[in-house]
Amino acid sequence: MTTATHADFAGPKDAAASEKRAVRWLGLAFAILTAAIVLFFAVFDWDWVRGPVARFASDATGRRVRIDGHLKVHLLTMTPRVTVGGLKIGQPSWAGDSDGDMAEVEQLIVEAKLLPLLTGHVVMPLLELDKPNFDLRHDAKGRSNWSLGNGAKGGKLPPIQRFVVNDGHIHYVDLPRKLTITGMIDTNERAGGASAHAFSLNGEGSINTKPFTIRVSGGPLINVKLNAPYPFSGDVRAGETHIVATGTIGKAFDLSTFNTQLHLTGRDLGDLYDLTGLVLPNTPAYELQGKLDHSGKEYDFTGIAGRIGGSDLRGRFSVSTASGRPFVNAWLRSRTLDFKDMSALFGAAPGGKGKASAKPAQKAASAALAAQQRFLPDAPLATDRIQKMDARLDYAAESVTDTFLPLRHVQLKLKLDHGLLTADPLDFDFPQGRLTSQISLNGRGKVPVTSLDARLSNAELKNFVPSSKGAEAPIEGLFAARVKLTGAGDSVHRAAANSDGAVTLVIPHGHMRQAFAELLGVNAGKGLSLLLSKNNAQTEVRCGVAAFDVRHGEMAARNIVFDTDVVRVNGTGSANLGSESFDLTFKGDTKKARLLHVWLPITVHGHFRSPQIGVQPGPAVAQGGVALALGAVLGPLAAILPFVDPGLGKSADCAALMAEAKSSPAPVKSALPVTPAAKK
Repeated sequence: MTTATHADFAGPKDAAASEKRAVRWLGLAFAILTAAIVLFFAVFDWDWVRGPVARFASDATGRRVRIDGHLKVHLLTMTPRVTVGGLKIGQPSWAGDSDGDMAEVEQLIVEAKLLPLLTGHVVMPLLELDKPNFDLRHDAKGRSNWSLGNGAKGGKLPPIQRFVVNDGHIHYVDLPRKLTITGMIDTNERAGGASAHAFSLNGEGSINTKPFTIRVSGGPLINVKLNAPYPFSGDVRAGETHIVATGTIGKAFDLSTFNTQLHLTGRDLGDLYDLTGLVLPNTPAYELQGKLDHSGKEYDFTGIAGRIGGSDLRGRFSVSTASGRPFVNAWLRSRTLDFKDMSALFGAAPGGKGKASAKPAQKAASAALAAQQRFLPDAPLATDRIQKMDARLDYAAESVTDTFLPLRHVQLKLKLDHGLLTADPLDFDFPQGRLTSQISLNGRGKVPVTSLDARLSNAELKNFVPSSKGAEAPIEGLFAARVKLTGAGDSVHRAAANSDGAVTLVIPHGHMRQAFAELLGVNAGKGLSLLLSKNNAQTEVRCGVAAFDVRHGEMAARNIVFDTDVVRVNGTGSANLGSESFDLTFKGDTKKARLLHVWLPITVHGHFRSPQIGVQPGPAVAQGGVALALGAVLGPLAAILPFVDPGLGKSADCAALMAEAKSSPAPVKSALPVTPAAKK
């Protein structure tokens, strides 16, 4: 028999009441637990966990991390806050300063929004640093001590709505650029007036032993709009280089995207290597401006306008680091090129004029130095730099000034590929004729090797031969030449001094004043008479050739012949590209009998910069003593002329001269002495 209990007879109302009591007890327990947690965090001394927190941070960053001050955490809010006092982050092991600190902050305050944090995103309403000191280093191997996390590179800053830096100090050393900066960072958070809350970085130091200063300022950092452009301006001086920038960062604290207007002035574009790591050519003083846009690993400098020395410049310029090494692509144009400005590309002393020029005292010193320099530039080529980047350049000038030659147009296409620099073509246009060059400089080895192949075709002689003002050119006609040389050396001069190859000049046809032709044969009576009477009678130039073989910088004359209607001249001698000296002798004879004709060799010798012309001393020889065997002199012309220009082998005048050489008699070995009367 079963006994019934009181519960068996309980109704639905009693069950509901029991459930309500259970819920109340559960809620009370949760409230008590919550209150206990709140009370725990309210009274908990977070200083007790400074050691474990510091050890966790050390493991995460790969650095020694210390918290010497108080640690405070406020978690029970939608914007948790952490306050760290006496925070110190040590140097990496490679810095060689195990006891030093990369960063030291008297007090760090960080606030983060809770909901984005739960989804893995960091948004900071506040980041405040009081009296921070940073010792930042970039070593010769490209390592940066601010890249945290066991060798991983540090990322960009998360969005910060309010960024405060009070009395910050920074010391920065960049070994590759030989740059040292000591400066101050402040956001003027507690200042009043119009500059309140603005960011500023002011520093000074040295770069490659030259004075360096930097001034950077930004907009207010209180309630900064995270997705709106952030304005900034900068002023950098490095030696004689001055850069002024005004622009915006695409998003606050995201330096991967920005655009700015740049204004650059300086003594030499090559000096920008220390600041940018880009190998730019040596130039005279410059002043340029344009717009610089940066996104990711791409930099675009567009709307370039300004001057380099006495030349104007416009165009665009881009740099890409996507491949891990800089690649420069430039398209540049000049309406007017001052030829002296271009010579600096090949190691000549930089010069310049205009607003960006050096001071008068500096000009005088530079001119005095240039006077002592060689004709061929001896400035060393920085081959170690050109191995670090690649480039492509397309340059053209519409007109050329300040040159002894009447250049009309210049075109240059340059390519740099892992230390191999090629200029193909480097072309110069004349009123008639063109000089086309291919140049390569192989800087991949210890000693650079330079190769040059230059051709001058269809040029007018009168453009290369100086004449008196108002007078006709002494010689006119077509002119062709070719220079093909290869040499090793770390400068233009040293490469030429070690070069091998050939140099050839040809005049396939023309005419000259008969007075000069007579003097080439040293027919003093006839030639001087024509000159003094200003007689402009012309004589035909049948063919002229000067061919030199070059070995180790020594130019030995292989063939020198100059044939006109009234005189024929052949020459011998040599030139040295190392000492930049030459010694040539020209022996001529008239083709017509002259009663007072006297033969004496003409000499041209001295230094490239100061040639001297004279008459070789010794006994004079009567006419007929210089007859030549043309076959011996002109035989190799069949090979020489096509070397300069394949079309020259078909030149009627040179072909006639070669035909005459085949039937030339043997040279006359004896000569009649000239009597005293004949000398008179």
